[in-house]
Amino acid sequence: MVEKNSKPKKAADAGWSDAEKAAMKERAKELKEEKATKSRSADEQVVLGKIAEMAEHDRKIAEKIYQIVKEEFPSLYPKTWYGMPAFQLDGKVLVFFQSAQRFGARYNTLGFSDSAKLDEGSFWPSSYALVELTAEVEDRIRELIRKAIG
Repeated sequence: MVEKNSKPKKAADAGWSDAEKAAMKERAKELKEEKATKSRSADEQVVLGKIAEMAEHDRKIAEKIYQIVKEEFPSLYPKTWYGMPAFQLDGKVLVFFQSAQRFGARYNTLGFSDSAKLDEGSFWPSSYALVELTAEVEDRIRELIRKAIG
């Protein structure tokens, strides 16, 4: 039985957290801005600005990932994706970093889109929990990005 004064939830609001809603709004803004002519340096500045907004621990990891990509994978184009640093290949997001702080998670995420060539049979990971960067983790990130590019 439905109460007289109860209103049904809007489909768009059902189940989305405030952080998720903010990310979706940010993505809509990014798509709108992509239509405007921008330069690589302008896009890099936006990505660096998003990294600068992160909590110190997350920021240090994001900065290192950005440095690795910039130095070793210059063909990847820096962009934001849902307000987080990402890198595109041929106009499609290939790899992204998601700050733990963004959604109140206990770890950062390094993720790969479906355009990443990480396929291993019928089952493979497409995102990785990232708590700290060690030399071993950095090497693994390099390997994954190299494989994702193809």
